[in-house]
Amino acid sequence: MDFKLHNTDDRSGARTGEITTDHGKIKTPIFMPVGTLGSVKGVHQHELKEDINAEIILGNTYHLYLRPGLDVLEQAGGLHKFNGWDRPILTDSGGFQVFSLAENRKLTEEGAIFRSHIDGSKHMFTPENVMDTQRTIGADIIMAFDECPPGTSSYEYAEKSLGLTQRWLERCVDRFDSTKGKYGYSQTLFPIVQGCVYKDLRIKAAEHAASLNREGYAIGGLAVGEPTQDMYDMIEVVNQVLPEEKPRYLMGVGTPINILEAISRGVDMFDCVMPTRNGRNGMIFTSEGTLNMRNQKWANDFTPLDPNGTSYVDSFYSRAYVRHLIRSNELLGGQICSIHNLAFYLWLVREAREKINEGTFYEWKKIMVEKLGRRL
Repeated sequence: MDFKLHNTDDRSGARTGEITTDHGKIKTPIFMPVGTLGSVKGVHQHELKEDINAEIILGNTYHLYLRPGLDVLEQAGGLHKFNGWDRPILTDSGGFQVFSLAENRKLTEEGAIFRSHIDGSKHMFTPENVMDTQRTIGADIIMAFDECPPGTSSYEYAEKSLGLTQRWLERCVDRFDSTKGKYGYSQTLFPIVQGCVYKDLRIKAAEHAASLNREGYAIGGLAVGEPTQDMYDMIEVVNQVLPEEKPRYLMGVGTPINILEAISRGVDMFDCVMPTRNGRNGMIFTSEGTLNMRNQKWANDFTPLDPNGTSYVDSFYSRAYVRHLIRSNELLGGQICSIHNLAFYLWLVREAREKINEGTFYEWKKIMVEKLGRRL
């Protein structure tokens, strides 16, 4: 993987660049639709490529390990062949899922013992087998195995957790560097910087990750219960340590406002389930604010879903029709809103790139944050 930094904003930490992988180029800042099980819920690959214009999507190690399983993925020739996506893929190592399974897992120095949410069967993830699993899945960018502590963790817990994450990270690097991909293209390992909301722990984590000299870095453990301002503060702390010439990926964040604020603090890559999860529940994000499509006010509104939108769904379907679908629990309603939201998120980061390159990002961001906070 290669990363070239193109432009930086004079009045913020915002920057543009380009990541090159064996499956194609990714212009940054970029939003990555989440395809947990190898599928972005309710959205065809054709729509992702041709309408939404996603440049990279995600898969999840924990979920893909359980279903369809590594044997199926290896027989298919990796996730790209299995799901028909020929652009880059990133996989999350499963660390967040281990965090979310707190009642059904046990952490040891060796790894994490957990029970499947599907059938209760017992499994163990270690730094070594998670690297092997992601080699088999075949993503272009893979994540180190970590523990993701809650955002409200005490300092003592966060410090202990970080020590475990750092020891696991060194084992991930050793395993990754001693193995090769299975499908004839290169893979890249990103360390994950943890440390909860504690500045000294975040600095320690970022310095340790940077010392391993990888091709990119992830910032984890944010948007997990901590105040929003704490998240922004921790991004600033970490990005002052991470090398400027490497891409920075903020995991699992977030709202359109979160994304613009993080871009202004030097983040290059984002993912979040919000566009599709909220879309399935009838919430759509637009350049003028947020709409709840369940509201009565749209019942007789036959104007386009979003006159400023970039997807075909924005002009093809009316607000009244989409409200009807959502209220009737028709699958198409969730699909339309998901497609719209993903197209909007990709539009937002493209606009941010353009404004950074033009030198007008700072002023544009202030206007957009005000608009994005509106409820329409």
